[in-house]
Amino acid sequence: MTAQVQSQSSYDVIVVGSGAGAMTSALFAADQGLSVLIVEKSNQYGGTSAISGGGIWIPNNHYFKAKGGHDSPELSMQYLKAATGEHGDEARLQAYLDNAAPMIKALTHTSRVRYAVAEKYPDYYPHLPGALPGGRTLDPELFDTSLLGDELANLRKPSPSTLLMGRIAWTARDAHTAMARSFGWQWLIFKLMARYKLDFKWRRKSKFDRRAALGSSLVASLRRSLMDRNVPLWLNTDFEELLVDDQRVTGIKVRSAGNLLTLKARRGVIFGSGGFEQNQALREQFLPQPTRASWSATPPGNNTGAALQAGLKAGAATALMDWAWWAPTIAVPGEEKPRGVFAERAFPGAIVVNSLGHRFVNEAAPYLEFVDAMYKDNLKTGGRSVPAWVIFDGHFRFHYAMGPLMPAQVAPDSRLRKEWLNTVYWKADSLEALAAQIGVDAQGLGDTVQKINHYAQTGEDLDFARGGNVFDRYYGDSNITPNPCLAPIRKGPFYAMRLDAGDIGTKGGLLTNQHAQVVRADGQPIAGLYAIGNCSASVMGTSYPGAGGTLGPAMTFGYIAAHHIARHAPVASAAKAEAAV
Repeated sequence: MTAQVQSQSSYDVIVVGSGAGAMTSALFAADQGLSVLIVEKSNQYGGTSAISGGGIWIPNNHYFKAKGGHDSPELSMQYLKAATGEHGDEARLQAYLDNAAPMIKALTHTSRVRYAVAEKYPDYYPHLPGALPGGRTLDPELFDTSLLGDELANLRKPSPSTLLMGRIAWTARDAHTAMARSFGWQWLIFKLMARYKLDFKWRRKSKFDRRAALGSSLVASLRRSLMDRNVPLWLNTDFEELLVDDQRVTGIKVRSAGNLLTLKARRGVIFGSGGFEQNQALREQFLPQPTRASWSATPPGNNTGAALQAGLKAGAATALMDWAWWAPTIAVPGEEKPRGVFAERAFPGAIVVNSLGHRFVNEAAPYLEFVDAMYKDNLKTGGRSVPAWVIFDGHFRFHYAMGPLMPAQVAPDSRLRKEWLNTVYWKADSLEALAAQIGVDAQGLGDTVQKINHYAQTGEDLDFARGGNVFDRYYGDSNITPNPCLAPIRKGPFYAMRLDAGDIGTKGGLLTNQHAQVVRADGQPIAGLYAIGNCSASVMGTSYPGAGGTLGPAMTFGYIAAHHIARHAPVASAAKAEAAV
């Protein structure tokens, strides 16, 4: 590290952070002939992207067209305007739609990144005009991590919940086939396990699959692509402050191995360093209460808001500061972060209640709306919905997963860790006894279960219309009729698991324009400063239009920033760069 700094401390572009958006911006900047440095505070690269699903929401993409799918810029804009409403900025939305499809096409042609269209993954708001029942979400293909060489050791490890049996890679398309128990799901799992078991040479090195999937695949393929271009990525390099001269950002100061280093950026600095969800003080200042950094499904110690605070110091405007990319989470003892609960809420035979024993939301709703409903009901009931409780019976436990609990037909209670009982899950022979254990009103829970059992018979949820749209049914059990998301709760023992008001990152941050430039309150850009991903205010406003609605914009605005810097950003003079030090 020291030798590197002594030999070169000035670059055209410096990127802060190493998630998908950050690495995409670095890759495209390098392809424009610019010298690029990536700095990452952690000892691992990949950030939250590496532990995510890796999907990207790309309207009008060429993968879907190649499959005969029909989308258009007009249809996509109609949907985005309806989804973002008053929080939508038409110039930024247009920039996203104009560049998202070209970005992924260029990335596919010039890098090792490979995607496939998730044809059946619907937009999250199927009731809105312009929504599609599939085709806009792209799912990463598997990537052979042996191509990373020594850099594999520095890749942030995927969350156990994203791996089959905690160690086997599978795509989101594979996971959907298995979780929905679609035709051929058992044969699919057998093939995945056989592929892993027969890779004897690799399993002598590691218990984890040679292949990476989901966010791990995306990050690994981006890192390999940057290695192909000899773009340096410095780990354990903590961003501290911006260098500003005559209202222009000219570089950054970082701390590495206890030393404060000055790095100059001749053309621009790109923040791609995540939000502020791991900073408890900032959470308490901006987010709804109660709030805990320990509820977040993002890596602890990262995403502490350093870019936000530096941008504010430089005069940046902000937006959406009271929003996050909400997702309910379950804490598991011994794991560094809680697990997000994304798909399991749609499985038939599980309900979510507050401490009154009442349902308050369609359990199969998108995860952002789910936690938003938790907070709204918490306010309405005087603190009865944070945390909430997911309730299910022995039949559900046998057939379906929930958080860290694999189906009992694979992992019965006798094989679960002893410390999980009464910490991860609660269990009783009756609903009344279960309610007493978790502090939920027994009468309220009994009435709710009686009602849901009736809905399971009729196939219609009269309270929240669960299973009433194509998104809900995506993760429902295709073998269950008349509603794949509804089943009775009758067979003991009965189970409960605590759901916290978690997130996969904050949604608010530095306000940017259509070029990804950070702007002041008057809308004028701060010269030389760009922000993408969760350190910037989301182009999606308070909405989450589809799976990949976080990474898709992060990568697209990284693409936009790189090209804007190459074409429009003036080069800071050597004299000014020196003066800023």
